[in-house]
Amino acid sequence: MFLHHSSRAARQQQWRLYSGRLGRLATACCPPPASAASRAFHDSKSLRVVKPVLLADIGEGIVECEVIQWFVEPGARVEEFSPLCEVQSDKASVEITSRFAGVVKKLHFDAGQMAKVGKPFVDIDIEGDAKEEDLKVLTPPEPASKLESFGLKETPTPEPESETEPLEQGSALSGNATPISRPQKGTHAGLATPAVRHLTKELDVKLSDIDGTGRDGRVLKEDIYKFVERRNSASTQTPNPSAAAASSSFSLPELPTSGSQKETPLTMTRTQEMMFKTMTRSLNIPHFLYADEVDFTELVELRGRLNKVLAKAGMGDSQVGKLSYLPFIIKAVSMALYKYPILNARVDVEGSSGKPMLVLRSRHNIGVAMDTPSGLLVPVVKNVGNLNVLGIAAELGRLQSLAAAGKLSPQDMSGGTITVSNIGSIGGTYLSPVVVEREVAILGIGRMRTVPAFSSAPGEESKVVRRQVCNFSWSADHRVVDGATMARAADVVRTIVEEPDVMVMHLR
Repeated sequence: MFLHHSSRAARQQQWRLYSGRLGRLATACCPPPASAASRAFHDSKSLRVVKPVLLADIGEGIVECEVIQWFVEPGARVEEFSPLCEVQSDKASVEITSRFAGVVKKLHFDAGQMAKVGKPFVDIDIEGDAKEEDLKVLTPPEPASKLESFGLKETPTPEPESETEPLEQGSALSGNATPISRPQKGTHAGLATPAVRHLTKELDVKLSDIDGTGRDGRVLKEDIYKFVERRNSASTQTPNPSAAAASSSFSLPELPTSGSQKETPLTMTRTQEMMFKTMTRSLNIPHFLYADEVDFTELVELRGRLNKVLAKAGMGDSQVGKLSYLPFIIKAVSMALYKYPILNARVDVEGSSGKPMLVLRSRHNIGVAMDTPSGLLVPVVKNVGNLNVLGIAAELGRLQSLAAAGKLSPQDMSGGTITVSNIGSIGGTYLSPVVVEREVAILGIGRMRTVPAFSSAPGEESKVVRRQVCNFSWSADHRVVDGATMARAADVVRTIVEEPDVMVMHLR
């Protein structure tokens, strides 16, 4: 019985081997239909062709950013490290490049939308030579409205209603006026620098309504001014009779009879949103204010002599044409930090015990508050302790140029250990600055003014002289900095500014 079952099992195994050989021979002689091969090809292609590109971490603590503009559209060919889009986060704009070479498949966000860090924001066909039929299989068809927002061309067989309906609506809205044919806008219609975007908000203009004359349809400031001029001229050509009568008689505008308050909601810009979040966190820090008056007379004379030296021929290799007072003040603050390193520290919490602690930092990275077209920005002058006054001035000039153009990088905006705010360049004598998060002190500089003062030279009769005076306003974190420490550190800064020749002994 055992031998009978063994022989039958052997015969079944031989038959399976024989039938397998026959199947392989039949497949080699008669290949499967093309449709089956095509389906298998598409199934494997969909797993390896389309590659989602994730938005990388572009700065410490940044979890989302605003898509400012796209440099590509679906169907465009890109190479490795080609620019894909420009995003803005934490008051800095960054250009995102492609990690792959291929064809852009899908844009996950439109210009103006918020993109999450670590999430896909664009799909790229990494082979780049996929056919249109393959792309249709790889991705479900998009709705027509979304395709139009991406600026794609019309399909080869459009419906007649989709062509005639917009024309009829345009003619009905225009009335007797000549209809203006506006070209179809793609993603490049929203290209503009942060300064231009800030101007559109000030003038209450939509960027999408303006036809840009710059490169790739970029909207320029001249385009905005021309658009506003045309809008104002159109409104003056058809004046309101009641408004004209009111203006001619200089009467007050008619108040609403209901007596209800009219409120107009206004969306914050990206810079205002970040300032809102940062200052909300900063006001959790208990502040105290310390103000001091500083005599700038000696510094004014020294600055005048140095600027004459820089103006001479052959001295332009320093890349600084003229010195301001700010580099001297920044250097004085850095010299004071060597004596009082607590002002260069930050407050932290131990991970194990949860107790508060101070973290001292060796490098003096001094942030400088700047007023730019995009709003308040605070770029950082790195490692001030190893820079002289000319080096600080050159770095300030570079940061100011980038800030005015809206091109500050996250590296230019991060790493600050103490901040200096020169509000006196705009106006104001006294101020109460707010300590920035992860710092413990900030210096506010007021407007310099000329005042009369009594000379105190020994052995001479006292007389009234002209002095250049400026007020320094310090704010500090009262959890770790006491008033006496702040007063002593401020006195060091005041002494160096009033006797700027001391800086010569600390040149590096």
